[in-house]
Amino acid sequence: MLTTSGPDPGPTPAGEDLLRRLAPQVLGALVRRYGHFDAAEDAVQEALLAAARQWPEEGRPANPRGWLIRVASRRLTDQLRSEEARRRREETAAALIPRDEFVAPPPGESRAPAEDDTLALLFLCCRAELAPAGRIALTLRAVGGLTTAEIARALLVPEATMAQRISRAKRRIKASEAPFGTRPVGFGIRPDRPDRSEGSARPDPEQARDHAERLADVLHVLYLIFNEGYTATSGGDLQRADLATEAIRLTRAVHALLPADGEVAGLLALMLLTDARRAARTAPDGSLIPLAEQDRTRWDRAAITEGVALVSDALTHTPLGPYQLRAAIAAVHDEAAGDEDTDWVEILALYELLIRLVPGPVERLGHAVAVAMVHGPRRALALLGRLDEDERLAGHHRLEAVRAHLLEMAGDRAAARAAYAKAAGLTLSLPERRYLRFRAARLAE
Repeated sequence: MLTTSGPDPGPTPAGEDLLRRLAPQVLGALVRRYGHFDAAEDAVQEALLAAARQWPEEGRPANPRGWLIRVASRRLTDQLRSEEARRRREETAAALIPRDEFVAPPPGESRAPAEDDTLALLFLCCRAELAPAGRIALTLRAVGGLTTAEIARALLVPEATMAQRISRAKRRIKASEAPFGTRPVGFGIRPDRPDRSEGSARPDPEQARDHAERLADVLHVLYLIFNEGYTATSGGDLQRADLATEAIRLTRAVHALLPADGEVAGLLALMLLTDARRAARTAPDGSLIPLAEQDRTRWDRAAITEGVALVSDALTHTPLGPYQLRAAIAAVHDEAAGDEDTDWVEILALYELLIRLVPGPVERLGHAVAVAMVHGPRRALALLGRLDEDERLAGHHRLEAVRAHLLEMAGDRAAARAAYAKAAGLTLSLPERRYLRFRAARLAE
């Protein structure tokens, strides 16, 4: 049933955000009901296109999610009807769904699951049958709604390679005929304790290892979705608040399942502490405001308080992990009254621990900045020389932007200007490009 308030204004940013937010929920509903992950994803894309065409003219439905599920279900059913095994597949799918899992829809709307399927979809995509790289790529596509190009940039790999990973992962999901449940199976039980529901007398090391790997992938995916929302890798907007908000929502859901897991708490804390700065990161015209120049009175103090409490408790009571360390670094920034009050010695110590656990290029880049703030830019520039040899950062604007900042700190204006200009030419984010060009132009004066 459509609203009577007149035509929808069309594919506005708010409307696009709604469709992006609903897409994984609709996909989860279809996979739960019918299986056939790959075909379900195609059907959801067709439903989203139909919504983009019809809602501006006919008005947005009172239940947008139910409308999308109904349209996508019709598309998928039409496709399955043409296959000889349609009846067997529908019977198999129906056997997986408890009768009380669906609620009566409003008149004119489709039947919809009684809960948000996004979390279950998240864990489905991180199944052990998939290679780790495929799990992450597929989940970013299905749950995060990122394009193949965005995923490739987030993971620092070529776009063609990423497309192949996603295709292989879809084929494995289809071949496995993996069941889809409302709850991530096994994640309500700590892997270091016996599973009494199955009469197990002792922990299963293989199951515990599988749980740990899947959870690590889930957290990695949520972290990447949040990062794309906090700083978009392309386009005219610096931030995609819908993605960041959805990543926080899903991480809260995982934390509710695993409240004693320190890394889950650390990731949630990291997101809250970082997202707390959102309102101060851009000027009214959308231009980027760097951390050192932000109006800290605009930071979300409630989010900072919650984030600090989460990471403090995790660091006190659970084994140390990378997300906890990242959250602790964010907390040091957020608790400083001003940029000049930032405790860079503590941040450097935390980075030293982090690069021992995760010696990745992004972590080492952050470590170099901390080294510059404590020991001076020349020592940090020497560290960047080693990162030049890392293929994952080759041609990435972040390396050149940090280099430019350090050269500027060292007083080498000409080299800094060239590095800023090079970084500006490498980024696909328009706000970042404008900011980097501004810094380069300022050094030419």
